[in-house]
Amino acid sequence: MLRLKNVSKKFEELQAVSSVDLNLWERETIVLVGPSGCGKSTLIRLAIGIITPDEGEIYFKGELVTPENLMEIRRKIGYVIQEGGLFPHLTAIQNIRLVAEYLDWNPDKINTRIKDLTDLTHFPVDALERFPLQLSGGQRQRVSLMRALMLDPEVLLLDEPLGALDPMIRADLQEELKGIFKSLGKAVLLVTHDINEAGFFADEILLMKDGKVLQQGSIRELLDDPADDFVKKFINAQRNRI
Repeated sequence: MLRLKNVSKKFEELQAVSSVDLNLWERETIVLVGPSGCGKSTLIRLAIGIITPDEGEIYFKGELVTPENLMEIRRKIGYVIQEGGLFPHLTAIQNIRLVAEYLDWNPDKINTRIKDLTDLTHFPVDALERFPLQLSGGQRQRVSLMRALMLDPEVLLLDEPLGALDPMIRADLQEELKGIFKSLGKAVLLVTHDINEAGFFADEILLMKDGKVLQQGSIRELLDDPADDFVKKFINAQRNRI
């Protein structure tokens, strides 16, 4: 579905991503986890095409991503950024339907899709006309998710979607998101710094440090057989909450 082949990215003297391989398959959830600055958000921005790799290649459904086909492919990938990234001057419903209107979708098709998405995310219909600052943190994340799902993408990328929420709202949304992933059958690539959250969502985890993947596998494999001292230390720092 989505393949990153030996990708690297450098910003001036900082090697943000170094020779990373990633294969995301249909209905699979891969979670990128690691400390701040490890390269996981850079990797997801490479996957969506916001930035281009200095080395390596990216494929979508077997097709090499190039400047010529990038925009067409990006419409097949939903993207939720940190803290939602909603336009503050637009209402919730305007944020959700923005790209569909740009693509000249029929208004009836837009309205039907929004109805389906509000049902899916349990978003209150009467809040659709509110601006982002008038919504709770959990509601803003639901709007961001609906916007990412509006075009019914085949792949969903989420960059720390729950990081700014308080623990109780975060726990509720974790349960809801996992149910949504399962019901939609999307291929999902999710970024978090929390090994507990990674274990909750992931079919497979990539634990990163300094732009490199130190270990790849299930949460049980990381717990039972850490690849090196850093992996062991990173997991043990949070293990009492797993």
